[in-house]
Amino acid sequence: MYVQQHFGKQGILLVNLGTPDAPTPRAVNRYLGEFLTDPRVIDNLPGLAQQVLVRGIIAPIRSGIVNPFKPGGSTKLYQELWTENGSPLKYYGEILTAAVTERLGDEYVVRLAMRYQQPSIESAVRELIAEGVSSITVFPLFPQYASATTGSVHQEVMRVLSKEQTIPNVHLVNSYYEHPLLIKVFADNARDVGPLSQWDHIIFSYHGLPQRQLKKADNSGCHCYKVEGCCNRIGQVNQFCYSAQCHATTRAIVAELGLPEGSYTTSFQSRLGFDDWAKPYTIDVLEDLAKNKGAKKLLCFSPAFVADCLETTIEIGVEYQEEFEAWGGEHIQLVPSLNDDPRWIDAVVGMLTERMGEKVLTEGQ
Repeated sequence: MYVQQHFGKQGILLVNLGTPDAPTPRAVNRYLGEFLTDPRVIDNLPGLAQQVLVRGIIAPIRSGIVNPFKPGGSTKLYQELWTENGSPLKYYGEILTAAVTERLGDEYVVRLAMRYQQPSIESAVRELIAEGVSSITVFPLFPQYASATTGSVHQEVMRVLSKEQTIPNVHLVNSYYEHPLLIKVFADNARDVGPLSQWDHIIFSYHGLPQRQLKKADNSGCHCYKVEGCCNRIGQVNQFCYSAQCHATTRAIVAELGLPEGSYTTSFQSRLGFDDWAKPYTIDVLEDLAKNKGAKKLLCFSPAFVADCLETTIEIGVEYQEEFEAWGGEHIQLVPSLNDDPRWIDAVVGMLTERMGEKVLTEGQ
């Protein structure tokens, strides 16, 4: 079998969504302005209208830039999230990058990038090119594929590389939503919390997407929201459907934990605007469980996220907890994010080396 020789090191680009540089109105305004003007994120407005709406209205109001002495809603949330180490998303990304670098050794160059803000994809790719790497493996830190996340990362990487005279071998990782290494980490984190029998119900809460974006991923035009149980299995027509991949992640974790049917629900959070988003909404599920089912104690997975962020720490851990208590519930236990868990680092190293056709021993081997 022919194996192409590598004359330089192999590059790895770990990419997460992004975070403001600081929990201040100006920094949050910059972040929201870049994030919300991505046409893959807000995909139903012409470019100029999107720029005017986001940069002239949405970002200034949500960040509080119009009145720096009275932070907007988004800035307040980031101030709650911020730690002594800064943004958890970036902090844990840096730890992951350093650990993967150490484990893979001198033949690899690993860089962290954020799709929005710093460190940018452009700066990280330029560093890899400057190192003379013979290949770049792009590994988005999103287990499930969505145009607004992984798709946007891949597009930006290709935009940056298109400016280069010579382009190294490029491998774009699409998703790993039911990879056994990932699934086991989520399952083990749940086991670490305590016996699963103590919970009245288990929720798998994923970041939501507008239904129009889910339908766009259906190139056949005859499956998404047109076939009953369209997300119940992965096939050719829905292989890139975010919702279908989320349901597949749930099924894999459920199988690993041996959860009985009826003891869990897959739902979606973080809805914005008035359009229909992926359903059911997590907040509606919580209300039903508390008011109609008498649930008091819930266990909640967030398998779309690999590090602490607004959607886990604040939205579920604070906002949903308050709503649940108001409806008669007692406690929502969030399954810890993967963060800097050695098992997560093992999983990333394993998935990377598997895709590059090599094997690197984990710490436990």
